[in-house]
Amino acid sequence: MPMGHTATDQAGTGGLTATEHRLANGLRVVLSEDHLTPVAAVCLWYDVGSRHEVKGRTGLAHLFEHLMFQGSKQVQGNGHFELVQGAGGSLNGTTSFERTNYFETMPTHQLELALWLEADRMGSLLAALDDESMENQRDVVKNERRQRYDNVPYGTAFEKLTALAYPEGHPYHHTPIGSMADLDAATLEDARAFFRTYYAPNNAVLSVVGDIDPEQTLAWIEKYFGSIPSHDGKPAPRDGSLPEVIGEQLREVVEEEVPARALMAAYRLPHDGTREADAADLALTVLGGGESSRLYNRLVRRDRTAVAAGFGLLRLAGAPSLGWLDVKTSGDVEVPVIEAAIDEELARFAAQGPTAEEMERAQAQLEREWLDRLGTVAGRADELCRYAVLFGDPQLALTAVQRVLEVSAEEVQEVAKARLRPDNRAVLVYEPLTPAEIADSAEDAAEDPEAAATVEATDENEEAAK
Repeated sequence: MPMGHTATDQAGTGGLTATEHRLANGLRVVLSEDHLTPVAAVCLWYDVGSRHEVKGRTGLAHLFEHLMFQGSKQVQGNGHFELVQGAGGSLNGTTSFERTNYFETMPTHQLELALWLEADRMGSLLAALDDESMENQRDVVKNERRQRYDNVPYGTAFEKLTALAYPEGHPYHHTPIGSMADLDAATLEDARAFFRTYYAPNNAVLSVVGDIDPEQTLAWIEKYFGSIPSHDGKPAPRDGSLPEVIGEQLREVVEEEVPARALMAAYRLPHDGTREADAADLALTVLGGGESSRLYNRLVRRDRTAVAAGFGLLRLAGAPSLGWLDVKTSGDVEVPVIEAAIDEELARFAAQGPTAEEMERAQAQLEREWLDRLGTVAGRADELCRYAVLFGDPQLALTAVQRVLEVSAEEVQEVAKARLRPDNRAVLVYEPLTPAEIADSAEDAAEDPEAAATVEATDENEEAAK
């Protein structure tokens, strides 16, 4: 039976509770009762993401996320989707730098089905993984890359800035989508080895939140997951540590067919899970979190040099987080004009810090965002898994709001002064091609048989489903 049990109902949790358990095979289980509505959320986080990939096999973690929906020993083809949706539930999976997760939200009386489905593919996916499913999902992922990255305006910005912000050889240098060449190079044996290494119960956290009977839920979890063997061959992720400040401004100019000039930048900020990261989150919220922020008011409302301006935090636990700045220019405004105004606002903020009103508004904004996540069974299940996998303690999810509210204006100013500097950012500048340059580019593609074949293949695969 499950081993270990703790509960929490402490100050700052808003009355939310969670209990923790561990099976003999190492699977960590977190349960949180919520009888407000007759639904239950199942969330399974595997401690594997793109940071665990090796050179030449980027994109494998994301490809495998797709393969997990291609059938297992007892559930063939699209059966996972069909069974969950047929029972009135919803489901999906996602991949990031640091984890891969799978989740279902079900009517309470269908909870056992969701647990059985997740256990079946954790324990027996290799029985169904073959060349046909591998080729099918390889094509789907490549088409996803075309549709979301390669063939949309600014689509590769995240990939380019990440590669600038994290040096060559760093585990976060490449994004989870992977490269076309590496996707083509991945073999069926690569996928099987990946599963055997990372898709083990002792490398996962399972959370179940909602209208549940904890005793019955644990009995089902033990019944379906308890016999799956653990695996101890997982290599440690590569070191993601870097200096706090880049030390110079890294810059790339991209000339593409985009609707407007754009300035994007990534600032190196504190690791997730620290008080300094919460302070950085508040700083970016004051500066660029919505239409009441300083940068929006300056660039869009006052100067009218931009049509959009945002600044947000990409939280990362295994490497420095990134402060993500995104500004689209207005009309024929040149990027240096925008950049000078941004640097002026950042310097003023570093020198003066946030006002009391700005702190109150930013904390209320982040508090609302946290409560929105914790207020749904699916959002709470995801946060419990996140804190268990990345920080070793799911209970931290229930007190995250309180920690944000405890940060002082002085701490916000301090992190801004230390990190929001020109020598601590990677910059991406987009310059639109002229109509003549676009016409020349199209003519060159038409004369190149290989390029023409690529365009045709893209058109034929416009629709892709997991």
